[in-house]
Amino acid sequence: MIGKLNHVAIVVPDLDKAVATYRDALGASVSAPTDLPEHGVRVVFVELPNTKIELLLPIGENSPVAKFLEKNADGGMHHICYEVEDILLARDQLLASGARVLGNGEPKIGAHGKPVLFLHPKDFCGTLVEIEQI
Repeated sequence: MIGKLNHVAIVVPDLDKAVATYRDALGASVSAPTDLPEHGVRVVFVELPNTKIELLLPIGENSPVAKFLEKNADGGMHHICYEVEDILLARDQLLASGARVLGNGEPKIGAHGKPVLFLHPKDFCGTLVEIEQI
C-alpha cells in the first residue's frame, strides 16, 4: 500500500528565515509561498532530488500547527507524508488494521492539489502520518 516518501513537513516560526536557510545556506530550490486557509497554513516546498521538505507556517487562530508551535517555539518536524495509489482503499485498509484516521475520515485536498488524510501519531511510532493519493 505505502508508496514513495512524498515529503517531510517542518513547522517554522519564521518562514522567510527558513526559506533563506534552505535556499542560501543549503543551495536548495524553494517554491513560492502558498496559503492554504482550509488547512490553516502557509506552505513552501524545498525541492530535493529524491523528495521534498514542506515548510509550514501557521495562519489563522485555528491553525492546527499553531498548537504545535506553541509547544515547540523553535519549530520542528510535524509530519511525514507517503504516497498511496488509492486513498480510499488505503484508508479502509488502515481502519481495518486498527489505525485511526484524523478528522471525519474523508480526504481533503492538500497542498499538491491531491486528496490527503492524516493518521493518528499514536498508531505510527509517535509520528503524524499524512497519506497522499498520487
